[in-house]
Amino acid sequence: MTLFVILAGLLTVGILGALLHPLLRGRRGKVVETAEVRALNLAILREQMAELERDHAAGQLAPEAYEKARQEIERRVLEDAAGETVPAEEGGRRPLLAGALGSGVAALIVGLYVLLGTPEAMTGARPGPAAGGEGGHALGQQQIQAMVQRLAERLQDNPNDGNGWLMLAKSYGVLGRFAESAAAYGRAIALLPPDAQVLADFADTVAMAQGRSLQGEPERIVKDALTIDPNNIKALALSGTIAFERQDYRAAIAQWQKILPLVPEGSQAAMGIQGSIRDAENRLAAAGGAPKAAAGGAAVAGSVTIDPALAAKIAPGDTLFVFARAADGPKMPVAMARMPAGKLPASFLLDDSMSMTPNFKLSQQQKVVIGARISKSGDALPRSGDLEGFSASVTPGAAGVAVVINSIVN
Repeated sequence: MTLFVILAGLLTVGILGALLHPLLRGRRGKVVETAEVRALNLAILREQMAELERDHAAGQLAPEAYEKARQEIERRVLEDAAGETVPAEEGGRRPLLAGALGSGVAALIVGLYVLLGTPEAMTGARPGPAAGGEGGHALGQQQIQAMVQRLAERLQDNPNDGNGWLMLAKSYGVLGRFAESAAAYGRAIALLPPDAQVLADFADTVAMAQGRSLQGEPERIVKDALTIDPNNIKALALSGTIAFERQDYRAAIAQWQKILPLVPEGSQAAMGIQGSIRDAENRLAAAGGAPKAAAGGAAVAGSVTIDPALAAKIAPGDTLFVFARAADGPKMPVAMARMPAGKLPASFLLDDSMSMTPNFKLSQQQKVVIGARISKSGDALPRSGDLEGFSASVTPGAAGVAVVINSIVN
């Protein structure tokens, strides 16, 4: 089993908790606490912990991945063991679903989207009600469908419950009912404040509903998500996959490179992204294509070298960031690329497709400075001990720009 299966199991526990929560409300507005619900969740969590320990013992998980998954399971066990009851009128919800859909699952989904476009595409099968459901711990398909149906019926009586529609959309997605999930997302989005993550999930669902294709409506939704949050990991991953589907490998590479500074270096997600970038690079090379500037934009191309006196300070795992910033203006980069530091000397091409925000682009600058930084932490922000160097000011469209890494950040 892989870390995806572990996290999928945790996601299932969260969804079950979220589904059961609104369905077990009493008429007086209180959550009806049942020992059976807690027992079910704890049984699933125990099974997930056992599988995690087996994989760790077999050497199938990196220590960091094992520790993160173990801590998540333990946190959930404590939450369920507490059996806390929350008054419905306070609007409180137990954090099962929020935790399951948090950074751990999101980061791993990035790698899968980069590699395969959609999470279900990993196996070619439609999602089932529970991952790791062997041993009789998981609810049956019919039981879950019945709970989802009751949630849908409750929403008919309370059609303005945006969070309820969002829950229903996610529940339909778990059951593989993508057309109904997309419809529920539409209702939720009309009622809730704009949210990049919700839009990214909506785009994914629409893609599944139309035969796993991200072209057309999903692409428009992804663009809306990136307008709200240009650094939303899932939206960036989907955007890269859209370009990859069109065989626009340069654009796919540019979008996926934006994700690398947002995920832990060496993580499952980072490795998946890097593998997909290499795949796109190989396809681009096989097609005889050379990187070109984004349409309507001006690129800056050149190479990065390092002062021989500092070369010995490069360590395995160091990361090279190449970026452009306004010669006179904010220090925020207007374009950035990331690559392994061990590949020096390295060629680069920066253009508007690598901008950090849609309203602050390379082509809008009169003059830019190109910087190169070797990061020891994998963080794009400079830290003491990093190595860096800068070019002279150049105009967008310049080629043959030389950057020499010749100083140490204090």
